[in-house]
Amino acid sequence: MPGNSQRKGAIRKSGKGPTAGSGGRVKRGLEGKGPTPKAKDRPYHQAHKTAKRAERSESTRPKRRTTKSTEAEWVAGRNSVVEALRAGIPITAVYVAEGAERDGRLREAFKIAAEQGYSMMEVTRGELDRMTGGAVHQGLAARLPSYEYAHPDDLLDRAAELGEKPLIVALDSVTDPRNLGAVIRSAAGFGAHGVLIPERRAAGMTASAWKTSAGAAARIPVAQTVNLTRQLKAYQDAGCMVVGLAADGDVSLPDLALADGPLVVVVGSEGKGLGRLVTETCDQLVSIPMGNQLESLNAGVAASVTLYSIAQARARA
Repeated sequence: MPGNSQRKGAIRKSGKGPTAGSGGRVKRGLEGKGPTPKAKDRPYHQAHKTAKRAERSESTRPKRRTTKSTEAEWVAGRNSVVEALRAGIPITAVYVAEGAERDGRLREAFKIAAEQGYSMMEVTRGELDRMTGGAVHQGLAARLPSYEYAHPDDLLDRAAELGEKPLIVALDSVTDPRNLGAVIRSAAGFGAHGVLIPERRAAGMTASAWKTSAGAAARIPVAQTVNLTRQLKAYQDAGCMVVGLAADGDVSLPDLALADGPLVVVVGSEGKGLGRLVTETCDQLVSIPMGNQLESLNAGVAASVTLYSIAQARARA
């Protein structure tokens, strides 16, 4: 009809969009929002708040670390490699330069490596130069794996697992790796539960330390600490007495009454002995009686004598 411009059945358009009854808005409202989040994932739920508090508590709690390690090390040179193989030092692989002269030392290295199941790799001389950092390798080198240090608390745990009173040897800035190796060997031989060393300004588990320990480093844990004085106090809080070796000690071996209890023995550096803070932390200072006006023993020998005396006292207790 004239004046009726809209056909029957036509849908009238509006700038407001679909109305509530049209199904458009309801359809969008019903579109899926995914599965209902778990209680711990809903910010306003009590379970979420509890989980967050637990995370904050865990992040502030001191973490035990057992994976602190040295860098992998190289032993270069025919004599050095043969000595390392003879000593049973852990080795990742033995490398020989192409065209290297097959003398007696090289043949012995091949023989021991084969007997102990080590990989033998042949590389160019240039590659061996690069891998060993330009060391004088004489066509033969061995790669040592990185050494994983224990956490200081692991030494107490080891004593507890064995049902024994803790005996720990701590080294105060001992810088000669041979002394470290000697202490490790004595600690293993006289029943100590581990050796503690500082992370800085002290010898670490190098090839020389491994060699001097004569394999004992594979049987007893070595732990590192950022702050030796703080760790000694932590051992004291755990029930250990801390004694330091000093020429002017309060008592002399073998008259150490603390020997049969939980004990930490601190050995000083080769030149300066115990540091001031470490000395002040010790519960007692112990001296080793000596004759012939000998001023002092090196760290390895001093630790060995002291540990022997402690072992004797514990055997009598």
